[in-house]
Amino acid sequence: MRPILQVALDEIELRRAVEIAREAIAGGADYLEAGTPLIKSEGMNAVRTLKKEFRDHVIVADMKTMDTGAAEVEMAAKAGAGIVSILGASHDSTIEDALRSARKYGVKLAADLINVPNPAERAARLQEIGVDILGVHVGIDQQMVGQDPIEVLKAIREAVSIPIAAAGGLDARSAAAAAALGADIVIVGGNIIRSKDVTGAARTVRQALDSMGPVEVVKKSLDEEIRELFMQVSTPNISDAMHRAPAMRDIRPVYEGIKIAGKAVTVQNFPGDWARPVEASDVAGPGEIIVINNFSNYVAPWGELASHGAMQKGIQGVVIEGAIRDVDEIRRIKFPSFASAIVPNAGDPKGFGEINAEITCGGLTVRPGDWIIGDDNGVMVVPKERAYEVARRAMEVKKNEERVRVEIERGHTLAEVMDLYKWEKK
Repeated sequence: MRPILQVALDEIELRRAVEIAREAIAGGADYLEAGTPLIKSEGMNAVRTLKKEFRDHVIVADMKTMDTGAAEVEMAAKAGAGIVSILGASHDSTIEDALRSARKYGVKLAADLINVPNPAERAARLQEIGVDILGVHVGIDQQMVGQDPIEVLKAIREAVSIPIAAAGGLDARSAAAAAALGADIVIVGGNIIRSKDVTGAARTVRQALDSMGPVEVVKKSLDEEIRELFMQVSTPNISDAMHRAPAMRDIRPVYEGIKIAGKAVTVQNFPGDWARPVEASDVAGPGEIIVINNFSNYVAPWGELASHGAMQKGIQGVVIEGAIRDVDEIRRIKFPSFASAIVPNAGDPKGFGEINAEITCGGLTVRPGDWIIGDDNGVMVVPKERAYEVARRAMEVKKNEERVRVEIERGHTLAEVMDLYKWEKK
């Protein structure tokens, strides 16, 4: 049998969810999932509305039930769900009672293995209890820190014979990989519903599943993946992903159209002393960014010769709390530079200061190895420990904005799309 494509409608506005569902079905979606955020926002009305609008499609109610299994299965079944999910970590008695309710109302029970410590062992027990479907699920927050459902799918497929649904940040390629490893249901959320072309995105996944052959998933190094993600998003996306975190204060690009993302090599400097900033070019490697606290907007520690030298080594750019000079030549050679002032005068190379110490720049703490992302909007600092997570969350912000933009272009206002009047803080 061909793998089933289930689209997770993890929205909080029902109108948007219905519109996205219609577009996903046009692209080949089989099942529609009333995601947990939608159910928490709209209740069983979300399931009722989806069933009314799409009677020929199975509606999955992602209840994430942990207690009172029978009651919650009954609610979802009466609202029109064909499959109801319960957390696999629930007590056996909760799952057993949910199963009795599922059998009574003619729906299937899916057990979600999210956050289960030993998923293969628990899967075998859930099959023994009698659940209909097992969900191999890496949650959104887990995806943000690099967890992947593909890694555990094979072990669970070997442990059970009942249908398996796989979910967790899947795109067309990884969806096909999941199916190749034995997933009967492939659940895709953000990579379809956040797309500016939902139908096209669903069709791409559907085609990947239908033409499924051997799938090789190439793993990049973590730094490569982080940089690739940061280069696709804007600093406003990153700020939003970090709960509206501030950018470096009063630091601006020297010319328009700059985009940089790399690890910081820091310089604690004295006003205008250009020895340590220039020597940092010998310390920094390709793809890294020199970040300088110069303590002065009136004398420059960096200019066009330092920029030429850094370019030769593949250094991505320079960020200075303080002054920069020779900007006409820096603009000509397009060496990415950010500073808080432009002046003509430099100081002398006295050699004070320190390379790769913790510094402040633009009011933010910067440590060696922290990620620096700069563009026309300014410069963001991302702690190295959270770089992958923030990059993934920023990509989700970007995808959501792309979808909102499509809806605005169709004639809605931003207030309508976001349902602001409903969600204003009371």
